[in-house]
Amino acid sequence: MTKSELIDKTASGAGLNKTDASKAVEAALNAIKSSLKKGLKVTLVGFGTFSTVKRKARKGRNPRTGQAINIPASKVPKFTAGKDLKDAVR
Repeated sequence: MTKSELIDKTASGAGLNKTDASKAVEAALNAIKSSLKKGLKVTLVGFGTFSTVKRKARKGRNPRTGQAINIPASKVPKFTAGKDLKDAVR
């Protein structure tokens, strides 16, 4: 599902026009992004939890040349599915 398809489903499910649904989806995504940027967890009960994890610096290889490279430490987003979402997919 693409973002535009999500907006269409949100509009039809909530009885909104596409403009309002687009604003609602954008606002929700921006709220999640800004919370993760601050290091906070975002928990949507029944759906899942968005959080950030720190990756340690590590060594890797350039797949094209095989040359060893250093990959710096970074902070990456993580999603853990909730029980209701897991049950719905099964």
